[in-house]
Parts: sequence; C-alpha cells; structure tokens
Amino acid sequence: MTTAIAPAVEYGHIEFVTVHFDDFDPMGVVHNNRYGLMLERALAAFWASHGHSFQGGRPTTSDTFNVVKEFTITYRTPIRTVGDIAVHLWLESLGGSSGVYGFRVLSADGTTVHAEGRRVVVKLDQSTLRPAPWSEESRAIAETLLKHTRPAV
Repeated sequence: MTTAIAPAVEYGHIEFVTVHFDDFDPMGVVHNNRYGLMLERALAAFWASHGHSFQGGRPTTSDTFNVVKEFTITYRTPIRTVGDIAVHLWLESLGGSSGVYGFRVLSADGTTVHAEGRRVVVKLDQSTLRPAPWSEESRAIAETLLKHTRPAV
C-alpha cells in the first residue's frame, strides 16, 4: 500500500499502482505493453473498492462482466524507476451499456505525464454475450468519475 499523497485533480480519481523491476524492457524503460496493465490494475482497484471485483475467477456483480472495445494510448515521457505511479482515470461519457474512460499515467507527485489515452468498455450479459445495461448502483458510482465540462465564461 502506498503512502504517497494523491495529486489534486479537478475530476475523476487517482489510483496508485506499483512499477516493478520486471516491467522494464532491455532499454531500461517501462515496456509499452505495461501501461495498459497499469490502467487495468487502477480500474480494478477502484471498482473493487466499490464492491465490483472477481472472486474465484468469477465476477462478483453483473456489471463487472465487461469487455474492452477500444484502447488508445499516447506515450509522453518514459518511466525509468520502480515504485508508485499515479493513474488518473475518469469517464468522458457513460452510455446505457458502455463507458468511455480517459486516463493519464503520472509520476506519483503528478508533475510528469508518462502517457495518456482512452478506453471504451461495453457491459455484456453473461449468458448471451450481448450488450446489457449497467445497474443503477454502478451508474451512481460511475457518475462520480464523469468529467464535467464547465461552461465558457
């Protein structure tokens, strides 16, 4: 568990994840495929703290059964050290059965942006594998992540 203080953000949530030695490539920087894993771990920790996780290889709620439809990432500054990093995550939009996450991978103090991108997920019905609506409980949790844009002054 981290003792770092989360950087202040205007919207969304900061989740800390740990960079390990085996995350590095032969050039001494975190391998590009690890960034998706860092985001996955941050999202899993956020949702688990709200009762949505996996136990015994099975989802604990129907809303945990969702798939990634799209994932894009832009790399900014390589991560070159082990230890905690901050993942800033938020929802750009929340549909009936989908959600569009935005994210930034930051230094633990929030001063360096290592990567940023978006991830689109779709909730599926476990028996039909067709899109299914989010529960009201999950929608309420997800709405706390929504990025609200302020009107121009």
